[in-house]
Amino acid sequence: MTRSLLTRTTRPVALAGVFAAAVTLAGCGGGDAATGSGEPAGPPQAGGTLRYGLSSAPTCSDPAQSSTNQTIYVTRQVVDSLVDQDPETGQLKPWLADTWTVSPDARSFTFHLRDGVTFSDGTPLTADSVRRNFDSIVALGGAKAPLAASYLAGYAGSTVLDPRTVRVDFAGPNAQFLQATSTPQLGVQSEATAAKAAEERCLGTNIGSGPFTYAEWKQNASATLAKRAGYAWGSAVFAGQGEAHLDKIVFTVVPESGVRTGSLASGQLDAISDALPQDVAQIEGGGGRVQFTANPGVPFGLQANVTRGVLRDPAVRAALLPAINRKELVDTVLGPQFKTASSVLASKTPGYVDLSARVKFDPDAAKKQLDQAGWAPGADGIRVKDGQRLSAGVIFAPVFSANQPILELTQQQLRAVGFDLRLEPLSVAESTVRQNTKDFDFNYYNSTRADGDILRTTFAVDQRNLNARGPAEPLDALLAQQLSATDPAVRARIIGDAQTAVLDQGLWIPTIELSQAIGVGKAVAGVKFEASARLQFHDTWLAR
Repeated sequence: MTRSLLTRTTRPVALAGVFAAAVTLAGCGGGDAATGSGEPAGPPQAGGTLRYGLSSAPTCSDPAQSSTNQTIYVTRQVVDSLVDQDPETGQLKPWLADTWTVSPDARSFTFHLRDGVTFSDGTPLTADSVRRNFDSIVALGGAKAPLAASYLAGYAGSTVLDPRTVRVDFAGPNAQFLQATSTPQLGVQSEATAAKAAEERCLGTNIGSGPFTYAEWKQNASATLAKRAGYAWGSAVFAGQGEAHLDKIVFTVVPESGVRTGSLASGQLDAISDALPQDVAQIEGGGGRVQFTANPGVPFGLQANVTRGVLRDPAVRAALLPAINRKELVDTVLGPQFKTASSVLASKTPGYVDLSARVKFDPDAAKKQLDQAGWAPGADGIRVKDGQRLSAGVIFAPVFSANQPILELTQQQLRAVGFDLRLEPLSVAESTVRQNTKDFDFNYYNSTRADGDILRTTFAVDQRNLNARGPAEPLDALLAQQLSATDPAVRARIIGDAQTAVLDQGLWIPTIELSQAIGVGKAVAGVKFEASARLQFHDTWLAR
């Protein structure tokens, strides 16, 4: 099926290129890559069902409440966003909004909506739909929708200027908001969905304007999406703006990596998540390939609760930075498509600063710092001070299949300098509860976003603040200042300073940068990563 690009009239965008989100992403870490044979040649064929194997269960069908990669792979397909972000350049492109303007103080954002867009229940997209969505996300709050609520921090309300024009206002400068409107968490759902309670929004009844709709949702088991007939408003980043090629996508949960790989190689699945290095030969042997891209945002790392146990000692947190051999983690567990973390931001993120000298592996330096802080080796090799063992637990969830082996190797490395790291694997739900109550020593995770503001939502004292810390300078001032910086160079400098401040306070101990590695069968074409390294299936098709 051939699709033609619709012509749209675009008015000049105020302050175009102002935000760091528009800084070239490719220069910050490169684009997508693939192993194995190439994908089928076009033109695209219409029809067919893509069978996709997720490595863990989606947690909620609501895009506003989705946070794990495996969940977003599903929810991204049913919801459109006001703007889209080009994964190669980082530039913001039209989607549901064909034009937008930003006030000079970055407090007001006005969006003019495309004409003719409807939700899958037939109701039209209006400016009031946008207002109701943002109001509902604020009502959900940070406990239910942590990412979406953080993007709307300081939200003062939305004003409907006419049926297709809405102005979104904030109490203070909010330079990150324009890029945030490209995320699935701020995707626009129908007024009927926005009016539902948080729990009801997780049951697979969500109504969006996206290229697919929910056909079936089985919690912790599977999700089936069906093509949206009549879809004609695809993002400017898509290959075309009309209907998706696929008739259906069936997502099933296959936690075991070997089973996922075997199912792909045997033709029982068409694509799979989290293809590991040991899987590549089998995937390529079946005629498939592995597609991968680096995630922007905060890399995987240990976030310290600075109010608990030995982690209250800043000297301990500082000593752990050089105690970890990040290259060994990548070489032993992951493979060449992954990178060692070299800062508090991943290298593909706008505003990233290379701080590899600060996180260089130097176990002798780690031991010296602990010696100077009064932590002496005990009989079993674990250090002790005033009768207290140098020991802390780390909670983590299986949102990435390599988390446990990475932490097992990290555990060995830290033990070599006299630190006892206790592993506490949890389900996603259990981990969320422990995080919300700050019932942990270390929390191990990553967070993906193609904007440096992710430092604020991760570390600011007035945000989720999993470090459980009080106000501290200069970090909090820097995180606030970048919201009002309308010059991209100035904003990048502030974000760079904030990365240094996070390390100075020992709030994050980086390990590895996440890459999405997707196993794709020989008959599948057009599987694409969007700017935040999540999958977009609008352009995907099957050769038959």
